[in-house]
Amino acid sequence: MSAFATERNISLAEPGDFFALLKPRVMSLVVFTAITGLLMSPVTVNPALGFIAILSIALGAGAAGALNMWYDADIDAVMSRTAKRPVPAGRVTPEAALAFGTAMACLSVMLLGLAVNWFAAGLLAFTIFFYAVIYTMWLKRWTPQNIVIGGAAGAFPPMVGWAAATGGVSVESVTLFLIIFLWTPPHFWALAMFKMRDYGAAGVPMLPNVAGEAATRFQILLYSLILVPVGVAPSLLGFAGPIYGAVSVLLGANFLRLAWKTYRMADGDPKMLPARKLFGFSILYLFALFAVLLAGAVATRLGFPGVV
Repeated sequence: MSAFATERNISLAEPGDFFALLKPRVMSLVVFTAITGLLMSPVTVNPALGFIAILSIALGAGAAGALNMWYDADIDAVMSRTAKRPVPAGRVTPEAALAFGTAMACLSVMLLGLAVNWFAAGLLAFTIFFYAVIYTMWLKRWTPQNIVIGGAAGAFPPMVGWAAATGGVSVESVTLFLIIFLWTPPHFWALAMFKMRDYGAAGVPMLPNVAGEAATRFQILLYSLILVPVGVAPSLLGFAGPIYGAVSVLLGANFLRLAWKTYRMADGDPKMLPARKLFGFSILYLFALFAVLLAGAVATRLGFPGVV
């Protein structure tokens, strides 16, 4: 950014920079899990209203991402993984990011409330607030348990999708919430294991930097042991079929294998291959579980319940 632009506080952003503020990869996961929650519900939603609901949830996720980038610009500038984001790179001014995120948040909640129902809109508003304020402004810089508590923000979208269809919550939607909630710590702590220097330089109290590698590896294993049975729960509770049950058991077994290898990893391992492999597989694990759940929901609506 030029000195003139800096002094005048002018944004030199292109449309792609504002799109990047939405954290599109995170948004895609939010949309995917929200669609799963919406279609798994026992209520048939008008396609137009279903589209508006998912659009609203996507806009809300993007708003939370933009507000996160606005507030975290100082630490994003220090970390190699985030230094090229639009605000720390100087392509979008902090004021523009804040205004953009706030406007998107208001639009998403009002659209969902007016077009679908206010319970889902309230849950979406709480999700945005939780991520942007509770997690970003408070937990992230205050406690090494930031990911554990803050992970709730990423776990709400399937509940919002379910609420958009039904106007409430249920055992099914809470189970979907718990899968993502329990998945978040081992997923992000595996990343934090090989990004310790970045988090240390930024002053973010991630668990490996505060409690050490051994304690982090133990916590990864512990949460993995809790996650895997919960991942199988949709089949055990009867709202997913035998294919989901088999897939969740096989994926869960490999998740535990990689978590065990990460637990057995030596302190100071320069490559941290087990943690890297666990991080990569954890993405596949969550995507596959929700993909099979979504396939089962579609099969049910086509007249083939209990197959997937």
